[in-house]
Amino acid sequence: MYARYREYVRRNALLNTTWRIGVFTVGVTVLIGGLVMMVAPGPGILGIIVGLAILATEFAWAQRALHRAKAAAEKAKEKALDPRTKRRNTILAVIGGLLAGAAVLAYLVVYDFTLPWDIQDYTPWK
Repeated sequence: MYARYREYVRRNALLNTTWRIGVFTVGVTVLIGGLVMMVAPGPGILGIIVGLAILATEFAWAQRALHRAKAAAEKAKEKALDPRTKRRNTILAVIGGLLAGAAVLAYLVVYDFTLPWDIQDYTPWK
């Protein structure tokens, strides 16, 4: 059904141009969202790949970029599954957890185990 509809759209120049602009707009929006999620919380790589996949339905340059992105993702997966990398990440996670626990404990000691909304004076010294 989709193939028949798409063929109908391709025969009409105005509909085809409108369709390609729509695909470009949606694909670039998802791609930019993926790029933003590379620095903000979120699945950035997934957003980039989905954006490129949307663009690849209409544009050859996006198909090439998608193949390169998939190869880079595969390479990153192999690197992440490396036992040395997993061990390093585990050690870093444990150290980060210990530091966070120490920060919470220091907070509780400085403010005499008072909940944040019950603090009258926010200065850490007395």
